[in-house]
Amino acid sequence: MTGTVEHGELDAALRRCGSSWNASQAHGLVCSRLALCGADALDSWLPQVLEDPDPDVVLQQECAAQLRQLHDDTHRQLAERGSEFTLLLPDENESAAIRTEAMAQWCEGFLNGLVVRVQGDPLKKRLSSEPLNDIIRDMLEISRAAVDDDADDEATEAAFAEVYEYLRVVAQLVYEELVEFRRPATVRGNASKQVH
Repeated sequence: MTGTVEHGELDAALRRCGSSWNASQAHGLVCSRLALCGADALDSWLPQVLEDPDPDVVLQQECAAQLRQLHDDTHRQLAERGSEFTLLLPDENESAAIRTEAMAQWCEGFLNGLVVRVQGDPLKKRLSSEPLNDIIRDMLEISRAAVDDDADDEATEAAFAEVYEYLRVVAQLVYEELVEFRRPATVRGNASKQVH
């Protein structure tokens, strides 16, 4: 659970709306969009997840309301840089295989959010430097993760918890590392002029 939005409820709402995104993917996507755009992420993220939202359709209105709440909760958690930030994944009563698949999909969404808009040279350069390039490489690896059917349950849960905590921390790190891209271009320009 992330803030007031529950994974299962949002997942079901997205299916009812006909979205090709699931709850974990959508949350990964909004995390990286927030890192790049701040609160303005909502304007591009919501239509991307809902895929041509129709404001007259009640189901889409309900889904959009949950997505707006998820955006707001996640933005607050990332901006406050506290320990409250969590990934939106199925709860612990689901199997390790289902939760691992959702975590892989969360990474897919996060990576998608970093490349979804046209990237200028400064952003490309930043994403290809440390620590972001290592984080991106790790997330690509995690996006292919699956649970071995023969794996020991206790070892699987321990590995899941370790990767989950890593992702929780690096999502916050990416948010902090990309702060300069959340500022308006004029502010960035003025700051660089003052340095020279």
